[in-house]
Amino acid sequence: MNKDKLIYPEPIVIGADEAESWENWGFRDTSFAINERDVVEITGSRYELSGQELPRLLPWIRETLAIDLDAKDQHRNSYPTEIPAAIESPAFTKAIREILKEEQIDASGENRLRHGHGHTQEEMYAIKHKRLGRIPDMVLYPESEAQVASLISAAKDHNAVLIPFGGGTNVTDALRCSNNEKRVIATVDMRRMNRILWIDKENMMACIEAGAVGRHIMTQLAKYGVSMGHEPDSVEFSTLGGWIATNASGMKKNKYGNIEDIVVDITVAASDGELKRTTAAPRESVGSDLRRLMFGSEGTLGIITSAIVKLFPLPESQAYGSVLFPSYEAGYAFMQELAHTSTPPASVRLVDNLQFQFGLALKPASSGLKVWKSSIEKFVVTKVKGFDPYKMVALTLVFEGTKQEVDRQQTDVYRIAAKHGGMKAGAENGRRGYQLTYSIAYIRDFLMNYYIIAESFETSCAWSDALKICDNVKKVLRDEYTKRGLPGKPFVTSRITQVYRTGVAIYFYFGFYYKGVENPSEVYLELENIAREEILRCGGSLSHHHGIGKIRKQFLPEIMSETALKWKKEIKKSLDPTNVFGAGNQGL
Repeated sequence: MNKDKLIYPEPIVIGADEAESWENWGFRDTSFAINERDVVEITGSRYELSGQELPRLLPWIRETLAIDLDAKDQHRNSYPTEIPAAIESPAFTKAIREILKEEQIDASGENRLRHGHGHTQEEMYAIKHKRLGRIPDMVLYPESEAQVASLISAAKDHNAVLIPFGGGTNVTDALRCSNNEKRVIATVDMRRMNRILWIDKENMMACIEAGAVGRHIMTQLAKYGVSMGHEPDSVEFSTLGGWIATNASGMKKNKYGNIEDIVVDITVAASDGELKRTTAAPRESVGSDLRRLMFGSEGTLGIITSAIVKLFPLPESQAYGSVLFPSYEAGYAFMQELAHTSTPPASVRLVDNLQFQFGLALKPASSGLKVWKSSIEKFVVTKVKGFDPYKMVALTLVFEGTKQEVDRQQTDVYRIAAKHGGMKAGAENGRRGYQLTYSIAYIRDFLMNYYIIAESFETSCAWSDALKICDNVKKVLRDEYTKRGLPGKPFVTSRITQVYRTGVAIYFYFGFYYKGVENPSEVYLELENIAREEILRCGGSLSHHHGIGKIRKQFLPEIMSETALKWKKEIKKSLDPTNVFGAGNQGL
Protein backbone atom coordinates (compact mmCIF):
# COMPACT_ATOMS: atom_id res chain seq x y z
CA MET A 1 0.00 0.00 0.00
CA ASN A 2 1.39 3.37 -1.03
CA LYS A 3 0.34 5.73 1.75
CA ASP A 4 1.23 8.74 -0.37
CA LYS A 5 -1.61 7.84 -2.72
CA LEU A 6 -4.26 7.36 -0.07
CA ILE A 7 -7.29 9.64 -0.02
CA TYR A 8 -8.43 10.94 3.35
CA PRO A 9 -12.07 12.06 3.05
CA GLU A 10 -13.56 14.80 5.17
CA PRO A 11 -15.60 13.71 8.20
CA ILE A 12 -19.20 12.78 7.47
CA VAL A 13 -21.57 15.60 8.35
CA ILE A 14 -25.06 14.53 9.45
CA GLY A 15 -27.68 17.01 8.27
CA ALA A 16 -30.37 18.56 10.43
CA ASP A 17 -32.98 16.90 8.19
CA GLU A 18 -31.71 13.40 9.00
CA ALA A 19 -33.36 13.01 12.40
CA GLU A 20 -34.67 9.47 12.90
CA SER A 21 -37.89 8.50 14.63
CA TRP A 22 -37.58 6.66 17.93
CA GLU A 23 -41.20 5.57 17.84
CA ASN A 24 -41.39 4.20 14.29
CA TRP A 25 -39.16 3.03 11.48
CA GLY A 26 -37.23 5.64 9.54
CA PHE A 27 -36.89 9.39 9.36
CA ARG A 28 -39.05 11.62 11.53
CA ASP A 29 -40.27 13.61 8.55
CA THR A 30 -41.76 10.56 6.80
CA SER A 31 -44.83 8.51 7.62
CA PHE A 32 -47.95 7.01 6.10
CA ALA A 33 -51.23 8.63 7.15
CA ILE A 34 -54.94 8.53 6.28
CA ASN A 35 -56.23 11.95 5.24
CA GLU A 36 -59.70 13.43 5.58
CA ARG A 37 -60.76 11.82 2.27
CA ASP A 38 -60.05 8.34 3.66
CA VAL A 39 -57.03 8.03 1.39
CA VAL A 40 -53.50 7.04 2.41
CA GLU A 41 -50.75 9.53 1.71
CA ILE A 42 -47.05 9.75 2.59
CA THR A 43 -45.77 12.81 4.42
CA GLY A 44 -42.54 14.62 3.65
CA SER A 45 -40.63 14.82 0.38
CA ARG A 46 -37.88 12.26 0.83
CA TYR A 47 -39.17 9.39 -1.34
CA GLU A 48 -40.77 9.00 -4.73
CA LEU A 49 -44.17 8.34 -3.15
CA SER A 50 -43.86 11.23 -0.70
CA GLY A 51 -46.62 13.79 -0.98
CA GLN A 52 -48.76 11.51 -3.14
CA GLU A 53 -52.09 9.87 -2.44
CA LEU A 54 -52.52 6.09 -2.72
CA PRO A 55 -56.28 5.73 -3.36
CA ARG A 56 -56.18 1.95 -3.89
CA LEU A 57 -54.32 0.98 -0.73
CA LEU A 58 -57.09 1.08 1.90
CA PRO A 59 -59.70 -0.68 -0.29
CA TRP A 60 -57.13 -3.36 -1.09
CA ILE A 61 -56.25 -3.86 2.61
CA ARG A 62 -59.93 -4.14 3.54
CA GLU A 63 -60.56 -6.69 0.83
CA THR A 64 -57.40 -8.74 1.39
CA LEU A 65 -57.77 -8.99 5.18
CA ALA A 66 -61.59 -9.21 4.98
CA ILE A 67 -62.02 -6.44 7.53
CA ASP A 68 -63.89 -3.17 7.83
CA LEU A 69 -60.95 -0.91 8.62
CA ASP A 70 -62.25 2.39 9.98
CA ALA A 71 -59.82 5.30 9.76
CA LYS A 72 -61.33 6.78 12.93
CA ASP A 73 -60.88 3.57 14.91
CA GLN A 74 -57.25 3.74 15.94
CA HIS A 75 -55.21 1.80 18.46
CA ARG A 76 -53.78 4.86 20.18
CA ASN A 77 -50.29 4.25 21.43
CA SER A 78 -48.75 5.40 24.68
CA TYR A 79 -45.19 5.89 23.50
CA PRO A 80 -43.01 6.06 25.45
CA THR A 81 -44.46 3.44 27.75
CA GLU A 82 -43.08 2.90 31.25
CA ILE A 83 -39.34 3.45 31.48
CA PRO A 84 -37.72 1.59 34.39
CA ALA A 85 -35.29 3.37 36.66
CA ALA A 86 -31.64 2.86 35.85
CA ILE A 87 -29.40 0.60 37.91
CA GLU A 88 -26.51 2.69 39.16
CA SER A 89 -22.86 1.93 39.77
CA PRO A 90 -21.07 5.02 41.08
CA ALA A 91 -17.66 3.41 40.57
CA PHE A 92 -18.36 2.54 36.92
CA THR A 93 -19.84 5.98 36.27
CA LYS A 94 -16.76 7.63 37.76
CA ALA A 95 -14.52 5.46 35.57
CA ILE A 96 -16.31 6.29 32.32
CA ARG A 97 -16.28 10.01 33.15
CA GLU A 98 -12.51 9.75 33.16
CA ILE A 99 -12.69 8.30 29.63
CA LEU A 100 -15.52 10.26 27.96
CA LYS A 101 -16.71 13.85 28.04
CA GLU A 102 -20.09 14.56 29.64
CA GLU A 103 -21.73 15.03 26.25
CA GLN A 104 -20.66 11.46 25.35
CA ILE A 105 -22.71 10.03 28.23
CA ASP A 106 -26.52 10.00 28.21
CA ALA A 107 -28.80 8.51 30.86
CA SER A 108 -32.08 10.09 29.70
CA GLY A 109 -35.04 7.72 29.82
CA GLU A 110 -36.27 7.90 26.23
CA ASN A 111 -32.77 7.51 24.79
CA ARG A 112 -32.18 4.49 27.02
CA LEU A 113 -35.48 3.06 25.79
CA ARG A 114 -34.52 3.52 22.13
CA HIS A 115 -31.23 1.73 22.70
CA GLY A 116 -32.98 -1.21 24.32
CA HIS A 117 -34.77 -2.46 21.23
CA GLY A 118 -34.53 -3.13 17.52
CA HIS A 119 -37.40 -3.38 15.04
CA THR A 120 -39.24 -6.65 15.59
CA GLN A 121 -43.01 -6.29 15.71
CA GLU A 122 -42.87 -7.48 19.32
CA GLU A 123 -40.49 -4.70 20.34
CA MET A 124 -42.40 -2.00 18.45
CA TYR A 125 -45.69 -3.18 19.95
CA ALA A 126 -44.17 -3.18 23.43
CA ILE A 127 -42.83 0.39 23.30
CA LYS A 128 -46.26 1.63 22.20
CA HIS A 129 -48.76 -0.54 24.04
CA LYS A 130 -47.07 -2.55 26.79
CA ARG A 131 -43.68 -2.33 28.49
CA LEU A 132 -40.30 -3.23 27.04
CA GLY A 133 -38.83 -4.47 30.31
CA ARG A 134 -35.17 -4.13 31.27
CA ILE A 135 -33.38 -1.48 29.22
CA PRO A 136 -29.82 -0.09 29.23
CA ASP A 137 -28.90 2.09 32.18
CA MET A 138 -26.84 4.51 30.12
CA VAL A 139 -25.79 5.21 26.55
CA LEU A 140 -22.15 5.89 25.72
CA TYR A 141 -20.83 7.51 22.54
CA PRO A 142 -17.13 6.73 22.00
CA GLU A 143 -15.22 8.64 19.34
CA SER A 144 -12.09 6.51 18.97
CA GLU A 145 -10.76 2.96 19.22
CA ALA A 146 -8.82 3.99 22.33
CA GLN A 147 -12.00 5.12 24.05
CA VAL A 148 -13.76 1.85 23.18
CA ALA A 149 -10.84 -0.14 24.63
CA SER A 150 -10.90 1.94 27.80
CA LEU A 151 -14.65 1.44 28.20
CA ILE A 152 -14.14 -2.32 28.00
CA SER A 153 -11.44 -2.17 30.69
CA ALA A 154 -13.73 -0.12 32.91
CA ALA A 155 -16.59 -2.57 32.40
CA LYS A 156 -14.32 -5.47 33.37
CA ASP A 157 -13.04 -3.65 36.45
CA HIS A 158 -16.53 -2.73 37.66
CA ASN A 159 -18.57 -5.75 36.55
CA ALA A 160 -20.67 -3.95 33.95
CA VAL A 161 -22.21 -5.11 30.66
CA LEU A 162 -21.52 -3.47 27.29
CA ILE A 163 -23.90 -3.89 24.34
CA PRO A 164 -22.73 -2.52 20.97
CA PHE A 165 -25.28 -0.45 19.04
CA GLY A 166 -25.14 0.43 15.35
CA GLY A 167 -28.29 1.58 13.60
CA GLY A 168 -30.73 -0.28 15.84
CA THR A 169 -32.44 -1.87 12.83
CA ASN A 170 -32.14 -5.56 13.75
CA VAL A 171 -35.24 -7.77 13.71
CA THR A 172 -33.96 -10.47 16.07
CA ASP A 173 -34.39 -8.99 19.58
CA ALA A 174 -30.60 -8.62 19.59
CA LEU A 175 -30.70 -5.41 21.63
CA ARG A 176 -33.27 -6.47 24.22
CA CYS A 177 -31.83 -6.72 27.70
CA SER A 178 -32.39 -9.70 29.97
CA ASN A 179 -34.75 -8.96 32.83
CA ASN A 180 -32.49 -11.14 34.96
CA GLU A 181 -29.38 -9.01 34.38
CA LYS A 182 -28.50 -7.32 37.69
CA ARG A 183 -25.30 -5.62 36.51
CA VAL A 184 -25.21 -2.14 35.03
CA ILE A 185 -25.86 -2.27 31.28
CA ALA A 186 -24.25 0.35 29.08
CA THR A 187 -25.04 0.64 25.39
CA VAL A 188 -22.00 1.57 23.31
CA ASP A 189 -23.45 3.59 20.43
CA MET A 190 -20.84 3.57 17.66
CA ARG A 191 -22.31 6.19 15.36
CA ARG A 192 -19.82 8.91 16.25
CA MET A 193 -17.14 6.59 14.88
CA ASN A 194 -18.45 7.04 11.35
CA ARG A 195 -15.50 8.17 9.26
CA ILE A 196 -14.11 6.74 6.08
CA LEU A 197 -10.52 6.81 7.32
CA TRP A 198 -8.89 6.32 3.95
CA ILE A 199 -9.56 5.28 0.38
CA ASP A 200 -6.95 3.38 -1.64
CA LYS A 201 -8.05 3.59 -5.28
CA GLU A 202 -4.88 1.87 -6.51
CA ASN A 203 -5.74 -1.31 -4.60
CA MET A 204 -9.50 -0.63 -4.47
CA MET A 205 -9.89 -0.75 -0.70
CA ALA A 206 -11.16 1.59 1.99
CA CYS A 207 -10.91 1.62 5.78
CA ILE A 208 -14.20 2.63 7.37
CA GLU A 209 -15.16 3.01 11.01
CA ALA A 210 -17.84 0.60 12.21
CA GLY A 211 -20.42 3.25 13.09
CA ALA A 212 -20.69 4.61 9.55
CA VAL A 213 -24.27 4.40 8.25
CA GLY A 214 -24.93 2.87 4.85
CA ARG A 215 -26.41 5.94 3.19
CA HIS A 216 -23.40 8.02 4.20
CA ILE A 217 -20.92 5.38 3.06
CA MET A 218 -22.60 5.25 -0.35
CA THR A 219 -22.70 9.02 -0.78
CA GLN A 220 -19.15 9.71 0.33
CA LEU A 221 -17.55 6.88 -1.65
CA ALA A 222 -19.43 8.01 -4.75
CA LYS A 223 -17.64 11.36 -4.57
CA TYR A 224 -14.45 9.47 -5.41
CA GLY A 225 -15.97 7.32 -8.15
CA VAL A 226 -16.17 4.11 -6.11
CA SER A 227 -18.75 1.99 -4.32
CA MET A 228 -18.85 -0.75 -1.71
CA GLY A 229 -21.86 -2.25 -3.46
CA HIS A 230 -23.55 -3.40 -0.26
CA GLU A 231 -27.21 -2.31 -0.15
CA PRO A 232 -29.35 -4.17 2.39
CA ASP A 233 -32.98 -3.08 2.68
CA SER A 234 -31.95 -1.13 5.79
CA VAL A 235 -29.04 0.66 4.09
CA GLU A 236 -30.39 4.09 5.02
CA PHE A 237 -29.99 3.38 8.75
CA SER A 238 -27.82 0.31 9.39
CA THR A 239 -24.06 0.49 9.92
CA LEU A 240 -20.95 -1.28 8.69
CA GLY A 241 -20.36 -2.82 12.11
CA GLY A 242 -23.93 -4.06 12.22
CA TRP A 243 -23.60 -5.63 8.77
CA ILE A 244 -20.59 -7.61 9.94
CA ALA A 245 -22.10 -8.54 13.31
CA THR A 246 -25.23 -9.93 11.63
CA ASN A 247 -23.50 -11.41 8.55
CA ALA A 248 -25.66 -9.29 6.29
CA SER A 249 -26.64 -9.61 2.65
CA GLY A 250 -27.52 -6.82 0.23
CA MET A 251 -29.94 -6.37 -2.63
CA LYS A 252 -27.07 -6.30 -5.15
CA LYS A 253 -25.36 -9.40 -3.80
CA ASN A 254 -25.13 -11.00 -7.23
CA LYS A 255 -22.55 -8.48 -8.41
CA TYR A 256 -20.77 -7.36 -5.25
CA GLY A 257 -21.14 -10.30 -2.89
CA ASN A 258 -22.44 -10.63 0.66
CA ILE A 259 -20.75 -8.77 3.49
CA GLU A 260 -18.30 -11.62 4.12
CA ASP A 261 -17.16 -11.35 0.49
CA ILE A 262 -16.65 -7.58 0.68
CA VAL A 263 -14.80 -7.24 4.01
CA VAL A 264 -11.03 -7.77 3.76
CA ASP A 265 -10.05 -7.12 7.37
CA ILE A 266 -11.61 -6.20 10.71
CA THR A 267 -10.41 -4.45 13.85
CA VAL A 268 -12.16 -5.50 17.06
CA ALA A 269 -11.91 -4.30 20.64
CA ALA A 270 -12.19 -7.45 22.78
CA SER A 271 -12.23 -8.07 26.50
CA ASP A 272 -8.52 -8.94 26.56
CA GLY A 273 -7.19 -6.51 23.97
CA GLU A 274 -7.41 -5.69 20.29
CA LEU A 275 -7.99 -8.11 17.43
CA LYS A 276 -5.98 -6.59 14.60
CA ARG A 277 -3.72 -7.61 11.73
CA THR A 278 -0.66 -5.89 10.29
CA THR A 279 -1.64 -6.38 6.64
CA ALA A 280 -4.77 -6.70 4.55
CA ALA A 281 -3.85 -9.16 1.83
CA PRO A 282 -6.30 -10.43 -0.83
CA ARG A 283 -6.11 -13.93 0.66
CA GLU A 284 -3.95 -15.77 3.16
CA SER A 285 -3.32 -19.24 4.55
CA VAL A 286 -2.08 -18.54 8.05
CA GLY A 287 -4.09 -20.92 10.15
CA SER A 288 -7.57 -20.33 11.53
CA ASP A 289 -8.92 -16.94 10.51
CA LEU A 290 -10.00 -15.52 13.85
CA ARG A 291 -11.51 -12.46 12.16
CA ARG A 292 -14.25 -14.69 10.78
CA LEU A 293 -15.54 -15.25 14.30
CA MET A 294 -16.94 -11.73 14.20
CA PHE A 295 -19.24 -12.38 11.24
CA GLY A 296 -22.62 -13.09 12.82
CA SER A 297 -21.27 -12.62 16.35
CA GLU A 298 -24.15 -10.25 17.24
CA GLY A 299 -22.28 -8.32 19.93
CA THR A 300 -21.28 -11.36 21.98
CA LEU A 301 -17.49 -11.42 21.45
CA GLY A 302 -16.35 -7.82 21.19
CA ILE A 303 -16.96 -4.44 19.59
CA ILE A 304 -16.11 -4.03 15.92
CA THR A 305 -14.39 -0.65 15.54
CA SER A 306 -13.42 -0.56 11.86
CA ALA A 307 -13.07 -2.67 8.75
CA ILE A 308 -11.19 -2.63 5.47
CA VAL A 309 -13.55 -3.30 2.59
CA LYS A 310 -13.29 -3.94 -1.13
CA LEU A 311 -14.23 -1.17 -3.51
CA PHE A 312 -15.73 -1.28 -6.99
CA PRO A 313 -15.83 1.42 -9.65
CA LEU A 314 -19.13 3.22 -9.85
CA PRO A 315 -20.96 1.39 -12.63
CA GLU A 316 -20.47 2.86 -16.07
CA SER A 317 -23.99 1.77 -16.88
CA GLN A 318 -27.07 1.09 -14.77
CA ALA A 319 -30.42 -0.11 -16.05
CA TYR A 320 -33.64 -1.27 -14.43
CA GLY A 321 -35.96 -3.87 -15.83
CA SER A 322 -39.02 -5.94 -15.03
CA VAL A 323 -40.73 -9.07 -16.31
CA LEU A 324 -44.25 -10.40 -15.81
CA PHE A 325 -44.70 -14.16 -15.60
CA PRO A 326 -47.97 -16.09 -15.77
CA SER A 327 -47.23 -17.84 -12.45
CA TYR A 328 -44.82 -18.00 -9.53
CA GLU A 329 -43.61 -21.38 -10.79
CA ALA A 330 -42.73 -19.92 -14.20
CA GLY A 331 -40.81 -17.04 -12.63
CA TYR A 332 -39.02 -19.47 -10.35
CA ALA A 333 -38.00 -21.72 -13.26
CA PHE A 334 -36.61 -18.65 -15.01
CA MET A 335 -34.50 -17.70 -11.96
CA GLN A 336 -33.10 -21.22 -11.69
CA GLU A 337 -32.06 -21.31 -15.34
CA LEU A 338 -30.60 -17.82 -15.09
CA ALA A 339 -28.45 -18.79 -12.09
CA HIS A 340 -27.13 -21.91 -13.83
CA THR A 341 -26.59 -20.68 -17.38
CA SER A 342 -25.79 -16.97 -17.20
CA THR A 343 -24.48 -14.21 -14.95
CA PRO A 344 -27.42 -12.82 -12.97
CA PRO A 345 -27.70 -9.02 -12.86
CA ALA A 346 -26.92 -7.14 -9.65
CA SER A 347 -30.42 -7.64 -8.30
CA VAL A 348 -33.15 -10.12 -9.29
CA ARG A 349 -36.28 -10.30 -7.13
CA LEU A 350 -39.46 -12.27 -7.75
CA VAL A 351 -42.69 -11.47 -5.89
CA ASP A 352 -45.72 -13.75 -5.69
CA ASN A 353 -49.19 -12.72 -6.86
CA LEU A 354 -50.35 -11.28 -3.55
CA GLN A 355 -47.25 -9.13 -3.24
CA PHE A 356 -47.65 -8.11 -6.89
CA GLN A 357 -51.18 -6.93 -6.06
CA PHE A 358 -49.81 -5.08 -3.04
CA GLY A 359 -47.39 -3.24 -5.32
CA LEU A 360 -50.27 -2.21 -7.58
CA ALA A 361 -52.18 -0.94 -4.54
CA LEU A 362 -49.22 1.30 -3.74
CA LYS A 363 -49.39 3.10 -7.07
CA PRO A 364 -50.48 6.75 -6.96
CA ALA A 365 -53.63 7.77 -8.81
CA SER A 366 -53.15 8.04 -12.58
CA SER A 367 -54.48 10.86 -14.74
CA GLY A 368 -54.51 11.89 -18.37
CA LEU A 369 -52.27 9.84 -20.65
CA LYS A 370 -51.19 7.63 -17.74
CA VAL A 371 -54.76 6.30 -17.43
CA TRP A 372 -54.85 5.50 -21.14
CA LYS A 373 -51.44 3.84 -21.01
CA SER A 374 -52.42 1.77 -17.96
CA SER A 375 -55.58 0.55 -19.71
CA ILE A 376 -53.64 -0.49 -22.81
CA GLU A 377 -51.04 -2.33 -20.73
CA LYS A 378 -53.73 -4.18 -18.78
CA PHE A 379 -55.44 -5.19 -22.02
CA VAL A 380 -52.19 -6.54 -23.50
CA VAL A 381 -51.29 -8.53 -20.38
CA THR A 382 -54.68 -10.04 -19.59
CA LYS A 383 -56.34 -10.29 -23.02
CA VAL A 384 -53.53 -10.65 -25.54
CA LYS A 385 -51.07 -12.62 -23.39
CA GLY A 386 -53.84 -14.30 -21.37
CA PHE A 387 -52.26 -13.80 -17.93
CA ASP A 388 -54.60 -14.47 -15.00
CA PRO A 389 -54.53 -11.34 -12.75
CA TYR A 390 -54.78 -13.63 -9.69
CA LYS A 391 -51.84 -15.84 -10.69
CA MET A 392 -49.39 -13.55 -12.51
CA VAL A 393 -46.23 -12.42 -10.75
CA ALA A 394 -43.57 -9.79 -11.25
CA LEU A 395 -39.80 -9.83 -11.33
CA THR A 396 -37.69 -6.69 -10.87
CA LEU A 397 -34.13 -6.31 -12.11
CA VAL A 398 -31.15 -4.01 -11.62
CA PHE A 399 -28.26 -4.25 -14.08
CA GLU A 400 -24.91 -2.63 -13.22
CA GLY A 401 -21.47 -2.72 -14.80
CA THR A 402 -19.86 -1.72 -18.04
CA LYS A 403 -22.15 -1.01 -20.95
CA GLN A 404 -21.09 -4.30 -22.53
CA GLU A 405 -21.86 -6.24 -19.33
CA VAL A 406 -25.27 -4.63 -18.95
CA ASP A 407 -26.16 -5.17 -22.60
CA ARG A 408 -25.13 -8.82 -22.44
CA GLN A 409 -27.03 -9.45 -19.20
CA GLN A 410 -30.17 -7.81 -20.55
CA THR A 411 -30.02 -9.95 -23.67
CA ASP A 412 -29.59 -13.12 -21.61
CA VAL A 413 -32.28 -12.23 -19.06
CA TYR A 414 -35.02 -11.43 -21.56
CA ARG A 415 -34.11 -14.40 -23.77
CA ILE A 416 -34.39 -16.82 -20.85
CA ALA A 417 -37.51 -15.08 -19.53
CA ALA A 418 -39.27 -15.54 -22.88
CA LYS A 419 -38.58 -19.29 -22.69
CA HIS A 420 -40.62 -19.38 -19.48
CA GLY A 421 -43.52 -17.29 -20.74
CA GLY A 422 -42.19 -14.00 -19.38
CA MET A 423 -43.22 -10.64 -20.79
CA LYS A 424 -41.02 -7.54 -20.54
CA ALA A 425 -42.76 -4.98 -18.34
CA GLY A 426 -40.40 -2.03 -18.70
CA ALA A 427 -37.58 -0.25 -16.94
CA GLU A 428 -39.90 2.12 -15.08
CA ASN A 429 -41.68 -0.72 -13.28
CA GLY A 430 -38.31 -2.20 -12.36
CA ARG A 431 -37.00 1.08 -11.02
CA ARG A 432 -40.19 1.72 -9.08
CA GLY A 433 -40.16 -1.80 -7.62
CA TYR A 434 -36.58 -1.41 -6.43
CA GLN A 435 -37.14 2.05 -4.93
CA LEU A 436 -40.34 0.94 -3.16
CA THR A 437 -38.14 -1.04 -0.79
CA TYR A 438 -37.28 2.12 1.14
CA SER A 439 -40.70 3.74 1.44
CA ILE A 440 -42.79 0.65 2.18
CA ALA A 441 -40.66 -0.11 5.24
CA TYR A 442 -42.75 2.54 6.99
CA ILE A 443 -46.04 0.73 6.37
CA ARG A 444 -45.80 -1.78 9.22
CA ASP A 445 -45.73 0.91 11.91
CA PHE A 446 -48.50 2.84 10.15
CA LEU A 447 -50.76 -0.23 10.06
CA MET A 448 -50.18 -0.95 13.75
CA ASN A 449 -52.16 2.23 14.43
CA TYR A 450 -55.18 0.47 12.87
CA TYR A 451 -54.96 -2.90 14.63
CA ILE A 452 -52.87 -4.64 11.98
CA ILE A 453 -49.69 -6.39 13.07
CA ALA A 454 -47.13 -7.55 10.51
CA GLU A 455 -43.51 -8.59 10.13
CA SER A 456 -41.10 -10.24 7.74
CA PHE A 457 -38.96 -13.36 8.24
CA GLU A 458 -36.59 -15.09 5.86
CA THR A 459 -34.70 -18.25 5.03
CA SER A 460 -32.41 -19.75 2.41
CA CYS A 461 -32.72 -23.17 0.86
CA ALA A 462 -31.74 -25.41 -2.03
CA TRP A 463 -33.50 -24.93 -5.38
CA SER A 464 -35.28 -28.23 -4.94
CA ASP A 465 -36.92 -27.11 -1.68
CA ALA A 466 -37.89 -23.50 -2.42
CA LEU A 467 -41.36 -23.85 -3.95
CA LYS A 468 -42.32 -26.45 -1.36
CA ILE A 469 -41.26 -24.10 1.43
CA CYS A 470 -43.20 -21.18 -0.07
CA ASP A 471 -46.36 -23.26 -0.43
CA ASN A 472 -46.14 -25.06 2.90
CA VAL A 473 -45.39 -21.99 5.00
CA LYS A 474 -48.36 -20.15 3.53
CA LYS A 475 -50.61 -23.15 4.09
CA VAL A 476 -49.54 -23.81 7.67
CA LEU A 477 -50.04 -20.17 8.61
CA ARG A 478 -53.48 -19.97 7.00
CA ASP A 479 -54.55 -23.26 8.59
CA GLU A 480 -53.36 -22.27 12.05
CA TYR A 481 -54.98 -18.86 11.68
CA THR A 482 -58.33 -20.46 10.88
CA LYS A 483 -57.93 -23.03 13.64
CA ARG A 484 -57.47 -20.25 16.20
CA GLY A 485 -60.54 -18.37 14.95
CA LEU A 486 -58.64 -15.14 14.43
CA PRO A 487 -60.43 -12.23 12.70
CA GLY A 488 -60.66 -11.80 8.96
CA LYS A 489 -57.99 -13.38 6.76
CA PRO A 490 -54.21 -13.35 7.22
CA PHE A 491 -51.81 -11.67 4.82
CA VAL A 492 -49.15 -14.22 3.83
CA THR A 493 -46.84 -13.62 0.90
CA SER A 494 -43.36 -14.53 -0.30
CA ARG A 495 -40.67 -13.23 -2.58
CA ILE A 496 -37.36 -14.65 -3.74
CA THR A 497 -34.71 -12.02 -3.11
CA GLN A 498 -31.27 -13.54 -3.75
CA VAL A 499 -30.09 -16.31 -6.04
CA TYR A 500 -27.10 -18.64 -5.77
CA ARG A 501 -26.00 -21.53 -7.92
CA THR A 502 -27.18 -23.86 -5.18
CA GLY A 503 -30.37 -22.15 -4.08
CA VAL A 504 -32.22 -18.99 -3.09
CA ALA A 505 -33.15 -16.68 -0.24
CA ILE A 506 -36.87 -16.30 0.47
CA TYR A 507 -38.63 -13.49 2.31
CA PHE A 508 -42.03 -14.03 3.88
CA TYR A 509 -44.39 -11.27 4.97
CA PHE A 510 -47.12 -12.15 7.44
CA GLY A 511 -49.75 -9.93 9.02
CA PHE A 512 -53.27 -9.93 10.43
CA TYR A 513 -55.97 -7.75 11.97
CA TYR A 514 -55.80 -8.03 15.74
CA LYS A 515 -58.64 -5.98 17.19
CA GLY A 516 -60.25 -8.12 19.90
CA VAL A 517 -57.26 -10.50 20.02
CA GLU A 518 -55.68 -10.84 23.43
CA ASN A 519 -51.89 -10.33 23.39
CA PRO A 520 -51.64 -10.03 19.58
CA SER A 521 -47.87 -9.59 19.62
CA GLU A 522 -47.41 -12.91 21.39
CA VAL A 523 -49.91 -14.57 19.05
CA TYR A 524 -47.94 -13.30 16.08
CA LEU A 525 -44.70 -14.71 17.50
CA GLU A 526 -46.33 -18.10 18.14
CA LEU A 527 -47.50 -18.21 14.52
CA GLU A 528 -44.12 -17.14 13.19
CA ASN A 529 -42.45 -19.90 15.22
CA ILE A 530 -44.86 -22.42 13.69
CA ALA A 531 -43.85 -21.13 10.27
CA ARG A 532 -40.16 -21.42 11.23
CA GLU A 533 -40.62 -25.03 12.29
CA GLU A 534 -42.16 -25.74 8.88
CA ILE A 535 -39.25 -24.02 7.14
CA LEU A 536 -36.75 -26.19 9.03
CA ARG A 537 -38.79 -29.33 8.41
CA CYS A 538 -38.75 -28.63 4.67
CA GLY A 539 -34.99 -28.05 4.49
CA GLY A 540 -34.73 -24.27 4.91
CA SER A 541 -32.13 -22.46 6.99
CA LEU A 542 -32.79 -20.79 10.31
CA SER A 543 -31.85 -17.44 8.76
CA HIS A 544 -30.27 -16.15 5.57
CA HIS A 545 -29.18 -12.71 6.80
CA HIS A 546 -31.36 -11.45 9.67
CA GLY A 547 -29.42 -13.50 12.23
CA ILE A 548 -30.37 -15.29 15.45
CA GLY A 549 -30.35 -12.79 18.30
CA LYS A 550 -32.76 -13.97 20.97
CA ILE A 551 -35.80 -14.50 18.79
CA ARG A 552 -34.47 -17.70 17.15
CA LYS A 553 -32.00 -19.03 19.71
CA GLN A 554 -34.39 -21.82 20.77
CA PHE A 555 -34.06 -23.35 17.30
CA LEU A 556 -30.25 -23.69 17.40
CA PRO A 557 -30.32 -27.27 18.81
CA GLU A 558 -32.39 -28.27 15.76
CA ILE A 559 -29.72 -27.14 13.30
CA MET A 560 -26.44 -27.71 15.19
CA SER A 561 -24.90 -30.73 16.81
CA GLU A 562 -24.14 -30.79 20.53
CA THR A 563 -20.46 -30.40 19.71
CA ALA A 564 -21.10 -27.31 17.56
CA LEU A 565 -23.15 -25.70 20.32
CA LYS A 566 -20.46 -26.59 22.86
CA TRP A 567 -17.76 -25.01 20.70
CA LYS A 568 -19.76 -21.80 20.44
CA LYS A 569 -20.06 -21.59 24.21
CA GLU A 570 -16.41 -22.49 24.76
CA ILE A 571 -15.30 -19.77 22.34
CA LYS A 572 -17.47 -17.24 24.16
CA LYS A 573 -16.15 -18.37 27.56
CA SER A 574 -12.55 -18.21 26.38
CA LEU A 575 -12.73 -14.81 24.68
CA ASP A 576 -15.06 -13.12 27.19
CA PRO A 577 -14.76 -15.02 30.49
CA THR A 578 -16.52 -12.37 32.59
CA ASN A 579 -19.28 -11.87 30.00
CA VAL A 580 -18.62 -8.17 29.49
CA PHE A 581 -20.48 -8.46 26.18
CA GLY A 582 -23.58 -9.82 27.85
CA ALA A 583 -26.18 -9.18 25.17
CA GLY A 584 -27.25 -12.80 25.54
CA ASN A 585 -27.69 -13.40 21.83
CA GLN A 586 -27.61 -16.97 20.50
CA GLY A 587 -27.88 -18.17 24.09
CA LEU A 588 -24.30 -17.03 24.81
